[in-house]
Amino acid sequence: MQLAFHKMHGAGNDFVVIDGRAHALDLSPDAIARLADRRTGIGCDQLVLLGAGEAPDEVGARFFNPDGGEAGACGNATRCVALLVADAVPGRQVAVRTRAGRLPARVLDGGLVEVGAPALGWRELPLAREADTLHLPLAGDPAGCSMGNPHVTFFDHAGDPGVAGPALECDPLFPERANIGFATVLSPERLRLVVWERGAGLTRACGSGACAAAVNAARRGLTGRRVAVEMPGGVLEIDWNADGCVRLTGPAAWAFSGTVPLDRHR
Repeated sequence: MQLAFHKMHGAGNDFVVIDGRAHALDLSPDAIARLADRRTGIGCDQLVLLGAGEAPDEVGARFFNPDGGEAGACGNATRCVALLVADAVPGRQVAVRTRAGRLPARVLDGGLVEVGAPALGWRELPLAREADTLHLPLAGDPAGCSMGNPHVTFFDHAGDPGVAGPALECDPLFPERANIGFATVLSPERLRLVVWERGAGLTRACGSGACAAAVNAARRGLTGRRVAVEMPGGVLEIDWNADGCVRLTGPAAWAFSGTVPLDRHR
């Protein structure tokens, strides 16, 4: 038997999307890691497993890091999922149900928009102990929030993200590990960002990381609530509305589709 997949990306943040809506699939962490391997598998920053939704305009999605561990959410992957299924939904508006909740997405010309709300409490991030998430007790004075997965943002960090990221991801303060963003404030309307993703390493873009950086910058008073976030793979537009929701707009694209032997990826 063959396992069908789609290869997609959002601003260079790339995904293997497997559609399990018709026939439910349960891939092991080892199988996911083999599929995500860039030398011996398909290769991706995250693997996305689709499932049936609870309504006609809804699709379920689970997100897995390249090491096989499950993530609660992924902004760029959510936009890719919406792009993949939207043509079958009236008005090209689809809800993506994730561990982080139900995320409405709408396909626009040249991009997708998703809506979600950040969690700012230390338990929601989560942290191992009580602390102020606006000024986490780490060298460099980062801020933290959850966008369905834990994010920490450093501003004007002087170190190499590829060196600092692995240790910070696994700091004892983060019981579920954390995604580490390294942001530079270019203006009140623009950030530059590099993200070290837990279980994946440096990526060309990170949608939820861009949202977290924008939220943390606005909380610090460094920017307004609407900013453009430059990442190596492209620019994402973030709008943290007064109602508390974060809207993420940016490019999403289908790269190719294919099959791999199913019996090798159980």
